[in-house]
Amino acid sequence: MPPHHHVATGGPALLTVVAVVALALGAAAYAAGLRATRSRSRWPVRRTLSWYAGLACAGVATVGPLAEASRSSFTAHMVGHVLLGMLAPLLLVLAAPVSLLLRALPPARARRVSAVLRSPVPRVVGHPVVAGLLDAGGLWLLYTTGLFHLAHSSAVVGVVVHAHVLLAGWLFTASLVGPDPHPSRASFRVRAGVLVAFVAAHSVLAKWLYAHPPAGVSPADARTGAQLMYYAGDVVDVTLMVLLVAGWYAAMRPREIPAACVRTRPGLA
Repeated sequence: MPPHHHVATGGPALLTVVAVVALALGAAAYAAGLRATRSRSRWPVRRTLSWYAGLACAGVATVGPLAEASRSSFTAHMVGHVLLGMLAPLLLVLAAPVSLLLRALPPARARRVSAVLRSPVPRVVGHPVVAGLLDAGGLWLLYTTGLFHLAHSSAVVGVVVHAHVLLAGWLFTASLVGPDPHPSRASFRVRAGVLVAFVAAHSVLAKWLYAHPPAGVSPADARTGAQLMYYAGDVVDVTLMVLLVAGWYAAMRPREIPAACVRTRPGLA
């Protein structure tokens, strides 16, 4: 039996329990925020749909048939990687959970949360360069060392790896795009440069896995999984590029001045 098929007793059960609890808490917290802001302002439906779609992607990757298949199939594992580490973070970021939280809280508590978000640690960790290193670096560490097999043989390590993949992807995505206020929003040039570097690192890793499968993974399974990582990852990456450019264009576009605000100079009626 290939090494990555040896799963610690209780490993799948632990991941399932942690995932179900985390997803339930995420769904309940967002619903509570919606209830708290219902009387104050109307929250966009697209953001609500984006949040629950993101949770669904994370759920499919960690609970159910795909999660079970990923323990014996590298291709299924890569489907989970794209869902958990790329698509789910993008959808969750577009749901603007921080904005919803700030609206739902009383003003005093909202100011305290804003102060925490502007503190040094969030500002450093949320910078695109740091977030990109955590995301791309974590993937290289996972697939080019023994961590890949350890994540399948240790229940605790498996949970930590899944959590890192989701959170690092979320952190990186939020550092580039999204409607939420960000503690260290870098310039467009910095974000664009980091995104290009990340896409390159992700693509090179997929090509590396195509030629150098992890121990215990069959060459055919590795090639299929690597191709999936390469092409499906490109779809999400292109979406990030479009959102980044669209945000830059919206910020740079001259804003129209309402006619009521324009003063007519005397004698120029």
